[in-house]
Amino acid sequence: MSQPVLEVSNLCMHFPVQRGSFSRANQWVRAVDGVSFSIFAGQTLGLVGESGCGKSTVARCLVRLLEPTGGSVRLMGRDVTHLSQWRLRDIRQDVQLMFQDPADALNPRMDVRHIIEEPMVVMGEGNHRTRQARVLNLLERVGLPASSLSKFPHEFSGGQRQRICIARALSHCPKLLVLDEPVSALDAPVQSQVLNLLMELQRELGLAYLFISHDLSVVRHVSDRVAVMYAGKIVEEAGADELYRAPRHAYTRALLAAVPTHEGTANQSILMGEPPSPIDPLPGSAFGHRIGHPLAEATAGLDLTPVEIEPGHFVAPDPCALSPGDVQQLGISLPPSSSPS
Repeated sequence: MSQPVLEVSNLCMHFPVQRGSFSRANQWVRAVDGVSFSIFAGQTLGLVGESGCGKSTVARCLVRLLEPTGGSVRLMGRDVTHLSQWRLRDIRQDVQLMFQDPADALNPRMDVRHIIEEPMVVMGEGNHRTRQARVLNLLERVGLPASSLSKFPHEFSGGQRQRICIARALSHCPKLLVLDEPVSALDAPVQSQVLNLLMELQRELGLAYLFISHDLSVVRHVSDRVAVMYAGKIVEEAGADELYRAPRHAYTRALLAAVPTHEGTANQSILMGEPPSPIDPLPGSAFGHRIGHPLAEATAGLDLTPVEIEPGHFVAPDPCALSPGDVQQLGISLPPSSSPS
């Protein structure tokens, strides 16, 4: 395949915990702890997981709203992990972030014309006439009439506001859109409209999407591949159909079992315990510690980086989360210095 639009390798984002104004940090919140994935042009990678697992932190690291503490982010083959703010201007047009709530993402004191045109003005693109023509073209692409130009965000519905956000994101002709819960604040019929619009634009423009959501039914509808995140790490990644048909990690199975159906929640698998604290987590399997698995402590020192268990299907080699057959297939062995209690 051609070069990926986005390539993330061992991305980490650790926040210091300070107990007072002048005290040094002696603890760290490991919000993202060694995440890796790639996205190609025209492809959508869905990123799912419980609240607090680090999904939105990944998004903010990718667009450098947060400064990663480790790993690398390559956009169109260029390492942008530690570029200065000045040099980041060169890549801003290639990647855009869309937030969850369109009402908060739009300036209430600007009309639609200026909201969409502003990114082009900041980057010094074209003149007033060419920018106005592009604004009209973008409005048409997202299904809004030209009469919207002079209106303000409060005059639109939630779905229309999200369309305005999409038009603004497309003003630079980006290669990648990072979509952080883009439809979770919308009603179900409006969700479908916005999702169909995003998929249509992807087909037309060859865009790459990182689609972050907690709604697994939505993710299945839009994604080519799905990555499951737990406690700051990716524990499973596969093609969407493969992952939903045959999940290998116990956490993935628990998430899928909790998806509501028309008849109620089928095959409920209640995940016991609370999500682990990201502050200096216990060594070894975070999932194993959560469910009190007897091998949890024995996994300390075990490399839980996802490995390929089937072609294109990657899963963390965690004996606390895999079936005995998968453990045997992967040849997982515990560190010699550890033994199950």
